[in-house]
Parts: sequence; structure tokens; C-alpha cells
Amino acid sequence: MSVLLSTSLPFPIFRQGKVRDVYDLGGRLLIVATDRISAFDCIMPDGIPDKGRILTAVAAYWFQVTEDLVPNHFRGQASWPAEVEAFRQQLAGRAVVVEKTRPLPVECVVRGYLAGSGWKEYQAGGAVCGVPLPAGLQLADRLPEPIFTPATKAEEGHDENISFERMVEILGSPIADRVRELSLALYQRGAQLAAERGILLADTKFEFGLDAGGQLLLIDEALTPDSSRYWLADRWAPGQNPPSLDKQFLRDYLETVPGWDKQPPAPHLPTTVIEGIRARYLDLAGRFGVQV
Repeated sequence: MSVLLSTSLPFPIFRQGKVRDVYDLGGRLLIVATDRISAFDCIMPDGIPDKGRILTAVAAYWFQVTEDLVPNHFRGQASWPAEVEAFRQQLAGRAVVVEKTRPLPVECVVRGYLAGSGWKEYQAGGAVCGVPLPAGLQLADRLPEPIFTPATKAEEGHDENISFERMVEILGSPIADRVRELSLALYQRGAQLAAERGILLADTKFEFGLDAGGQLLLIDEALTPDSSRYWLADRWAPGQNPPSLDKQFLRDYLETVPGWDKQPPAPHLPTTVIEGIRARYLDLAGRFGVQV
């Protein structure tokens, strides 16, 4: 199986992320999802076959089933600008044209369960991003209700969890209030649809941007296995990390690599890990009826 780790198209580069190469088409953007994968803010030297296509298809599904909650930047894959048509075969399944926006400089994280950096914060002080939680919770416990825990977006290095009050200082109260409301609504929709398919949406992140007219749009990706933590519902039990259909399989492997300090360069991945990640991503897509 071939792997696409980089792209080189005759358009101005707008931004190159850990996974996506974004090109400037003028009023719109061309987003190409490569097969790169990252963990601990490091890009792995090995890609995951079909990963870009899986992420693109899953994000398109979620944009469609949440557009009644909030408009998004997705403009489809059927009608591309003429200058992009020549590359349709090369980009099939892994590229989308989206509306250009001014991204908000905050990631909107919603947690329904206690895991990851939220678990570490809770252990240290009984709260996550300034949100106090009941005493005595265990790893992977379901929270009394989903909580909104924003983070600043770092160009390099790790994102930093912040309080909602700090988010208000960055964005202003009206926008901060609105994206918190939307993020919680999107999480509830995602959690409901996931539960119907035997999986738990433990946490996820959303990104928003303002278009040229000042309208707030959901951007980047939504509820993919790269941006979310999905657990198998029938294997969930507080006190341990349940088996997941996301990047946790990769993180767990990297924690066992002797001598790696979570700084570049990242180690090469064995075939069993590459195949394991791909299988989990395909499993997740299949549960939502997403064709890759």
C-alpha cells in the first residue's frame, strides 16, 4: 500500500500542518490530508496507508450531520475550481475545497470523560482548565456533565490548556460564549451518534473561524480519530484506559520506546503498529457508514 507523506502542487502554500497541506486558491483553500501521523507534537517518519482518505471522509460525514447546529467551511469534493481539476486523480478522496476564514486562536476542547491531560490536571489540583470536579474520580470516569476546556494553539511545541476566563480575554465575551455553546452542542451530537454505534466519545476538539462577512464557521476537521478520543463502549470501565479507535494506540506504543524523549526525530514505527492504527481508523469510519 502506498503512503503519501508530502504534496507539491503549483499553488501558494497557505499553511502546512502536522497532517494537512493547505494551499491558497484566492477566496478559498485547498486542504490535502496526507498520510502523516503525529503524537506528542512530533510527526512520525512513517505514514499510515489511507489515513488521509479516512480522515477526509470522516470529517465530511460530521460536517454534514452537524450543519444544522453550525455552518462549516466545507464546500464539497464534487465541484472543484478549474485550476484544481487537473489534480483530481492525484488528490482523490484526500482533498477538499473550503471557505477561507480567519481562524480563532483557541482550540475548543470538550470532555465527557476524564482522560489524557485532563486526568493529569485533575490529579494535580482537582480541576481541569479551571473547572472544578468532584473528588474521588478515577481515570476514564464519566464526568457529571461534559465540560468545555479550551487550549491555546501553539505553532510549535505543545498546546496549553487555559481557563474559559482566559479565553474570554483572548476572544472577547460574545465569541467566547458562542463557541463554548456550539462546542458543547457538537459534542452532544457526536456522543449520541457514537453511542448508537457502540463507542464512547471521551473527548474531542473543534476549531472555528470567521469568514469575510464575520460569520462563525466550524473549520479544520471535526470528530475524526485524529482530533477525538473514541473508546469501545463494551470495554469501558473506570480506572483504566479502555481500548480505543484513535491515536491512543500509537501513543501507548511510543511510551514503550526506550530512550525516546518525545522530541524530534521520532522513532520509526513497526509494521504491527502501522497496521494497528489503520485498522482502528477504518473500524471507526465503518461504524458511521463512511466509505473510504
